[in-house]
Amino acid sequence: MNVINEAGILAISTRMHRLSEQLRKDGALIYKAFGINFELKWFPVIYTIYQKELASVVEIANEIGYTHPSTITLLKELEKQELIAWKKDKQDERKRLFILTSKGEELIEKMKPVWELMSQILGEISDNQNNLLAALNEAEEKITNQSFYQRALQLKNSK
Repeated sequence: MNVINEAGILAISTRMHRLSEQLRKDGALIYKAFGINFELKWFPVIYTIYQKELASVVEIANEIGYTHPSTITLLKELEKQELIAWKKDKQDERKRLFILTSKGEELIEKMKPVWELMSQILGEISDNQNNLLAALNEAEEKITNQSFYQRALQLKNSK
């Protein structure tokens, strides 16, 4: 047992970050083992476009919970890789709608079996006495209703 683990709930952010980093590192190795050249940071954006087929910057940012600028940075990287392209919205000329290119669709087809494998393994990892995914959903919902910061201010002001 190390100091961070002994810190309990106080170190939850550190421990979640540690777990996230381990999953990201292993995820990258899994893609590489399957001969897929793919950066994990692209996943939320390309997966959203794949699911929606056509999506604006705002829609993508909202779906993945990233800021507008962060989303645009990832979109530019995916464009540079020629995995996505955009076209103007017929209703609003200023709005760009992103779609997968044929290269992007080919990549998705290569990744689907890997996603199935990853889902199976992650399901096994998270299927504990206290289901990790269910707990994350509950915690995120609570934070959506009232942030950690808002809760801290409320407690501070009530004393």
